[in-house]
Amino acid sequence: MVEKVPMTAGGYAALENELKQRQSVDRPRIIEHIAEARSHGDLSENAEYHAAKEEQSHNEGRIAELEDKLARADIIDVAKLSGDTIKFGATVTLIDEDTEKKTVWQIVGEVEADAKKGRISITSPLARALIGKKMGTTVEVMAPGGAKSYEIAKVEWR
Repeated sequence: MVEKVPMTAGGYAALENELKQRQSVDRPRIIEHIAEARSHGDLSENAEYHAAKEEQSHNEGRIAELEDKLARADIIDVAKLSGDTIKFGATVTLIDEDTEKKTVWQIVGEVEADAKKGRISITSPLARALIGKKMGTTVEVMAPGGAKSYEIAKVEWR
């Protein structure tokens, strides 16, 4: 059985855009670089040629990876979700019980997780601790620096 990859519609669109870029822009550019490097003669000592072939290999590998993830995508429309129990797609406001610092995280699929943008993977320790919990409860998460406690201040769907 094929394992589905959960993701939001935005995450799916981002992967699609990257795939189109790699297929229609990067691939032809790399092929051009290979042809140009090949015209310089002896391929055994041609660093440009080897670099272009390496770039081609990396690009084709990423294209295959993107195609696989898109084929297995299970798109979850967060706008249609609701309730006060945390699950995939929820945007959760947490308050650190030690520092009173507020953080906001959206729980998303692995392929679209980006801590800088406030999106954590459903497989992360924090997300796993939050799943199934409700607003007002406290969760404890094992962090690299030891256990951290957070109060769930808000659960939103956006």
